[in-house]
Amino acid sequence: MISVLATNIVSPLGYTTDENYRAVREHRSKLARYESWRGVPEAFVASVFDEKQRSELMIEGYTILESVAIRSIADALAGCRIDVHSPRTKFILSTTKANVDELSSCAEHDANYIAPGALARKVAAYFGFKSEPVVVCNACISGMDAQLLAHRLLSSGEYDHAVVCGVDMVTPFVIAGFLSFKSMSLDECRPFDIERTGLNVGEAAATIIFGRNVDDDTPRWQLLSGAMSNDAYHLSAPAPKGDGAYRAMCSALGSYDANLLALISTHGTATMFNDQMESKAIERANLLAVPITALKGYYGHTLGAAGVVEPIINMRSLDDGLVLGVRGFDELGVSAKVDVSAKERSTDKQSFLKMISGFGGCNGALLYAKQRGEHTPTIERHKLNTRHRVVITPEKVVVDSDELNVSVSGKALLTEIYKNHIGDYPKYYKMDALSKVLFVASELLMQRFCCECEGKRSSMIIFNSSSSIVSDRKHIATFERSDEFYPSPSIFIGTLPNIALGEFAIKHNCTGETSLYILESRSDALMAEVVESAMSQSDTDIMLTGWVDCSSEDSFEAELVILTK
Repeated sequence: MISVLATNIVSPLGYTTDENYRAVREHRSKLARYESWRGVPEAFVASVFDEKQRSELMIEGYTILESVAIRSIADALAGCRIDVHSPRTKFILSTTKANVDELSSCAEHDANYIAPGALARKVAAYFGFKSEPVVVCNACISGMDAQLLAHRLLSSGEYDHAVVCGVDMVTPFVIAGFLSFKSMSLDECRPFDIERTGLNVGEAAATIIFGRNVDDDTPRWQLLSGAMSNDAYHLSAPAPKGDGAYRAMCSALGSYDANLLALISTHGTATMFNDQMESKAIERANLLAVPITALKGYYGHTLGAAGVVEPIINMRSLDDGLVLGVRGFDELGVSAKVDVSAKERSTDKQSFLKMISGFGGCNGALLYAKQRGEHTPTIERHKLNTRHRVVITPEKVVVDSDELNVSVSGKALLTEIYKNHIGDYPKYYKMDALSKVLFVASELLMQRFCCECEGKRSSMIIFNSSSSIVSDRKHIATFERSDEFYPSPSIFIGTLPNIALGEFAIKHNCTGETSLYILESRSDALMAEVVESAMSQSDTDIMLTGWVDCSSEDSFEAELVILTK
């Protein structure tokens, strides 16, 4: 069993899990309206640390995001005994935009920006973690994805403990992006309510420490299972019937008796389409009788921290036999008759399902239960077969052992390959730089393998180092000056690096897992560890995986392979 050993939440509501839980029980929130905030000319509602809190949390030599993450991890570590110096302890960081607040539209003007992988190493070094850290950057499901990764690595027997920290901060970068989508409410958000008008954002860090086969008889919260699925429908809009969310929930539940569920912890962003989609997914999964919760009315959407904050609060509430009320809810405003209430309710059940979704069509679900741990055998890795390989650099393209003829270099090489060898997908010209690299590489592979995919479940796991830095700089240029504030949704969507995987999912109807992980530098051993654990513990038959990095439009590298069991 994979046990929860300790937790922490650092948010504007408090610096410990208990402080945050108490605030939620009292229906308190730090959501507030901001106008002319840090050069953003439009008003919005968010939950942010005040100046006194920022001063208390800051650690010299670290950014505010790093400081908040360190505070959260330190508090969680104080609540249990694990050896952080052991190579069998894994550190996993979940974040959507990391230190993007330190980035400039021009590289020469960057402040203290370091890439996400280097950020994770910096935080890991503070505590003395020895194993190489992993950053999960999978849009809004990042925090859930990080826990599933921890579950897989622990179940594989490679590690004894995993420290998962989700963290994101409210920045002009994030605000400008959501404003470009017109998805933010000028009032406090109202999940699942008929009067909901959009989301609020928030900032937080949250940590869960997991242990494998803990040797005691104490009932503990266990992470039993999890799953991910892509809608393969749209990059920014959820599938209307909740296709991916439905598949992820059903897979995570497996044969577990749904009558034992105390609640479903929804994503509950209070946007028109997300809440509706979630209600339909719950209905399709025959779970309408299970009470639902949504915590965005207390925290706002905390991005990469959301999938960690929300399970922690629900574990704590079920310890007290409570299903928490939904702040802001009054009258049901979705078509499926989900069981939602503004008031807290009592329960004697001790398990719950967490569901979450995000841009790029990604969806995930995790199943937690409080029970005595049982020793579970190590899940052996499958022997994987490499079927095809493609390597792309700014100067050459090699598919298996065949080098393609190219007459140009840099970004022009990608377009030449697209025109001469693909040429049937005009969306290519609208893609961001990272997506173009991945698209060309994956299409060259699929041309050789597509006929063998019919009837099989495919997934995609990609690793890189630069995240989506090319699109990040383009997005920053749209809001750097408040008198020239013109953020574009088409640019902002590319600042989420997993969008590149979403493009593949739509093109090839890939409804399996699509995950993006960031490393400080390429590590074939760590990449193999992650991929093999994923294929051994899911129903994936085919995995498209590898390294795809793009630090500028003319500087990129890709090495992709297709693996089968």
